[in-house]
Amino acid sequence: MRFFYWSVAALLALVLVIFAVSNRATVDLTFWPLPPSVQAPLYLVVLVTLAVGFLFGEFVAWINGGKRRGEARALRRRIERLEREVGNALPSIEKPQERR
Repeated sequence: MRFFYWSVAALLALVLVIFAVSNRATVDLTFWPLPPSVQAPLYLVVLVTLAVGFLFGEFVAWINGGKRRGEARALRRRIERLEREVGNALPSIEKPQERR
């Protein structure tokens, strides 16, 4: 599995390097309501846009997963409370080992 991971990572890095070398032309970026413009290489504009889009998507996914994480924490606390209650109710029986 590790070989597969590194093979895909190396292939992706090679594609990004080829893309960057092939698209070195400078482009003008203007942000509509603002008067100044910025000149940047095309590959930089594309890669930064992809990175910002990825991070925004991850942030939205993290926000949407908040309810599930809260439910998991509540269930974990409930399980721990019930295990303590069972342990206190049956002091003569050997307590089971904790799972890791």
